[in-house]
Amino acid sequence: MEDFAGSMRRRLREARQALQAAMESGDAYEMQVRSADLEDILRLAAEHGIAVDGERGA
Repeated sequence: MEDFAGSMRRRLREARQALQAAMESGDAYEMQVRSADLEDILRLAAEHGIAVDGERGA
Protein backbone atom coordinates (compact mmCIF):
# COMPACT_ATOMS: atom_id res chain seq x y z
CA MET A 1 0.00 0.00 0.00
CA GLU A 2 1.29 3.43 -0.94
CA ASP A 3 1.77 5.98 1.84
CA PHE A 4 0.24 9.45 1.65
CA ALA A 5 3.49 11.19 0.72
CA GLY A 6 4.18 8.66 -2.04
CA SER A 7 0.66 9.09 -3.33
CA MET A 8 1.04 12.87 -3.42
CA ARG A 9 4.33 12.59 -5.30
CA ARG A 10 2.74 10.20 -7.81
CA ARG A 11 -0.20 12.58 -8.29
CA LEU A 12 2.26 15.43 -8.79
CA ARG A 13 4.12 13.53 -11.52
CA GLU A 14 0.84 12.63 -13.23
CA ALA A 15 -0.43 16.22 -13.04
CA ARG A 16 2.78 17.54 -14.59
CA GLN A 17 2.53 14.99 -17.38
CA ALA A 18 -1.11 15.92 -18.03
CA LEU A 19 -0.22 19.61 -18.13
CA GLN A 20 2.63 18.91 -20.55
CA ALA A 21 0.29 16.93 -22.81
CA ALA A 22 -2.25 19.78 -22.76
CA MET A 23 0.46 22.27 -23.63
CA GLU A 24 1.68 20.12 -26.51
CA SER A 25 -1.84 19.79 -27.89
CA GLY A 26 -2.41 23.55 -27.62
CA ASP A 27 -5.70 23.09 -25.74
CA ALA A 28 -6.04 26.30 -23.70
CA TYR A 29 -8.97 25.05 -21.60
CA GLU A 30 -7.20 21.79 -20.75
CA MET A 31 -4.08 23.76 -19.82
CA GLN A 32 -6.10 25.83 -17.35
CA VAL A 33 -7.73 22.75 -15.84
CA ARG A 34 -4.43 20.89 -15.52
CA SER A 35 -2.67 23.95 -14.10
CA ALA A 36 -5.35 24.24 -11.42
CA ASP A 37 -5.00 20.53 -10.62
CA LEU A 38 -1.25 20.93 -10.29
CA GLU A 39 -1.61 23.94 -7.98
CA ASP A 40 -4.07 22.01 -5.78
CA ILE A 41 -1.68 19.10 -5.45
CA LEU A 42 1.24 21.40 -4.64
CA ARG A 43 -0.89 23.18 -2.02
CA LEU A 44 -1.93 19.91 -0.40
CA ALA A 45 1.65 18.68 -0.33
CA ALA A 46 2.79 21.91 1.34
CA GLU A 47 -0.04 21.80 3.89
CA HIS A 48 1.02 18.29 4.89
CA GLY A 49 4.75 19.01 4.95
CA ILE A 50 5.51 16.79 1.97
CA ALA A 51 8.72 17.74 0.22
CA VAL A 52 8.48 18.13 -3.54
CA ASP A 53 11.21 19.34 -5.86
CA GLY A 54 10.27 22.95 -5.27
CA GLU A 55 8.92 23.67 -8.74
CA ARG A 56 5.57 25.31 -9.15
CA GLY A 57 4.17 24.42 -12.52
CA ALA A 58 5.42 22.10 -15.20
